[in-house]
Amino acid sequence: MSSPASLFAVEVRDHIMIAHSFKGDLFGPAQALHGATFVVDVAFMSERLTEEGVVVDIGRATEALKAVLGPLNYRNLDEVPAFADINSTTEVLAKHIFDAMAEAARTGALGTGGDRLCRLRVTLHESHAARAWFEGPIA
Repeated sequence: MSSPASLFAVEVRDHIMIAHSFKGDLFGPAQALHGATFVVDVAFMSERLTEEGVVVDIGRATEALKAVLGPLNYRNLDEVPAFADINSTTEVLAKHIFDAMAEAARTGALGTGGDRLCRLRVTLHESHAARAWFEGPIA
């Protein structure tokens, strides 16, 4: 399925502070337990606006993101069951947050406009120089 040529978008932002370690020589010193602070942006995309002229209720979107990030904040992700057998890389975290935010959209947690969303993009800013994201349709 191809995405539409033109989309409206709204983004909300929050952050998390986590600890984790990675398995594999690729990660060098990051194989040891280390901390990271991620700035998390979620972009909500729609082909059309609601009758009120919005993509989605920004307040509800902000609350939903806070609820998704809460169980990860100040946690050692090595101890979180969702990441038990995988490296909790920035890319993996972006997909994890995407899945939870897509579920929030599907279940009505985003309120007005949530039912019209066609795509989401979750961007994790690892530093001022590096970021990763996951983007896809809301199935």
